[in-house]
Amino acid sequence: MNRHDEARLVYNSELGRLCPGCGQAIKQCRCHKNDVVVGDGIVRLSYETKGRKGKGVTVITGIPVVNEEIKDVAKKLKKLCGSGGAVKQQAVEIQGDHRQRLLVWLQKQGWKVKQVGG
Repeated sequence: MNRHDEARLVYNSELGRLCPGCGQAIKQCRCHKNDVVVGDGIVRLSYETKGRKGKGVTVITGIPVVNEEIKDVAKKLKKLCGSGGAVKQQAVEIQGDHRQRLLVWLQKQGWKVKQVGG
């Protein structure tokens, strides 16, 4: 198989981001009406304590998966870290500070990862 056989257009300067399934603009896509992930393609990794009575959580946002698959990713991340967590508003929260371990795992998945905050 040639490397060009799997090549597909993902962005058009006139239409913007394109759906990987049908090749239409995201706003005109009919194949994944509710499943399309909107974002810039960068997974952001941060550590937050605000509003949690001093308890810290690692927050992962921007994971490029459809709505149903984010729960499976969260389950894998919780198992990797050996701690609990939750999915809230398309963001995965893992209890504790696991940024370095998660950074390596997320990069192995082929995603562009940035650490946000201090």
